[in-house]
Amino acid sequence: MKSEVRKSVTPTPVEKAGILVEALPYIKQFYGKIVVIKYGGHAMVSCELKKAVMKDVVLMKYVGMHPVLVHGGGPDITGMLEKLGKRTDFVGGLRVTDRETMEIVEMVLVGKVNKEIVGLINQTGGYAIGLCGKDAGLFQAAKKMPEVRAADGSWEKVDIGFVGEVSRVNPDIIKNVIKEGYIPVIAPTAVGPDGCSYNINADYVAGKLAAALTAEKLVLLTDVEGVLRRQGDLDSRLSRIRADETDGLIKSGVITGGMIPKIQACLDALAGGVNRTHILDGRVPHAILLEVFTDEGIGTMVLP
Repeated sequence: MKSEVRKSVTPTPVEKAGILVEALPYIKQFYGKIVVIKYGGHAMVSCELKKAVMKDVVLMKYVGMHPVLVHGGGPDITGMLEKLGKRTDFVGGLRVTDRETMEIVEMVLVGKVNKEIVGLINQTGGYAIGLCGKDAGLFQAAKKMPEVRAADGSWEKVDIGFVGEVSRVNPDIIKNVIKEGYIPVIAPTAVGPDGCSYNINADYVAGKLAAALTAEKLVLLTDVEGVLRRQGDLDSRLSRIRADETDGLIKSGVITGGMIPKIQACLDALAGGVNRTHILDGRVPHAILLEVFTDEGIGTMVLP
């Protein structure tokens, strides 16, 4: 599928009624349930896709669901680093982050991207509140040392700076925000026990938070059609993966790069009692609604 936004055809009144009827059992099933959504990729760049995601989130809230939005901001961070003449490197899909880069990451994610998303949701008719891991001790970070394959084929840990993982989650503030009728929008930064700020991959944050909230679903938006057995071959998309299959798929090279944190997020969520996890193509308008409210399954679902 091409990366540009798909053009849609306006349905007839009868078709609209059919869509609502099809959605009814799903609205009933997920009423009052929490759905954690990781918002990132092209859906954060395209104006049309931004509007589609915000409408999806607000609609979910108005039909009685409780969406919780965790966002990334990679393109904004990279753009700012380029303006400042700093190089960007990645290891295992994670950004190498020195102290100066961490200051820029926090400024962009918390001060810019988070508030833009809150504003978009409010303009769409919802009521959103922006948070980061430091607010009310939402989550605490620990230094993350990713494993990479060495020249001899073995796996070794690498220090990539102020990059963290979630060591503890205190979901009380999220529950209170939901109880008051607001949509939480969360930037993936937190403080570690050393008092330093850490950049945490938004996929990891979404997975851990979904587990802590015992969410009904975890939905990860990305820029690919799902997990492909053969890169570039859309017909090789794996519509379902069992948790015990993921390790072999990573070691065989089917799951690589930025898909690894997404798979790990799904595993963290499943281990915490989340029923279903989904990796969706965020370039498809209203991908969230298609997954949650229709019979049309898209992307890749990771199951226990």
